[in-house]
Amino acid sequence: QVQLVESGGGLVQSGGSLRLSCTASGFTFSMYTMNWHRQAPGKERELVATITTSGITANYANSVKGRFTISRDAAKNTVYLQMNSLKPEDTAVYYCRALRAPKYGGNMEFWGQGTQVTVSS
Repeated sequence: QVQLVESGGGLVQSGGSLRLSCTASGFTFSMYTMNWHRQAPGKERELVATITTSGITANYANSVKGRFTISRDAAKNTVYLQMNSLKPEDTAVYYCRALRAPKYGGNMEFWGQGTQVTVSS
């Protein structure tokens, strides 16, 4: 049974920090690029950060670059999103997504259930 379980969301003041975690099970974690997405009320879901299977390369949306850091721990089958200098506009439901890398056949993805992040001004 495939599962992506997010945790770490909550309420934080502007300028504060949170660390989100997403623990995977039921599939081969090392074959999957891991992404964090977010969706604010009334807005489309957007890609926030992505990290390759090796964990060497990460990319970020311009809106979070320099403030957020994505990382992964192969031993724990977990991907993290460290969020610093949070702003009210970061308020959203954050989702973890696993996307099978093309070199492993691609064409497979899984989503977590989401975790709420609320940043107060």
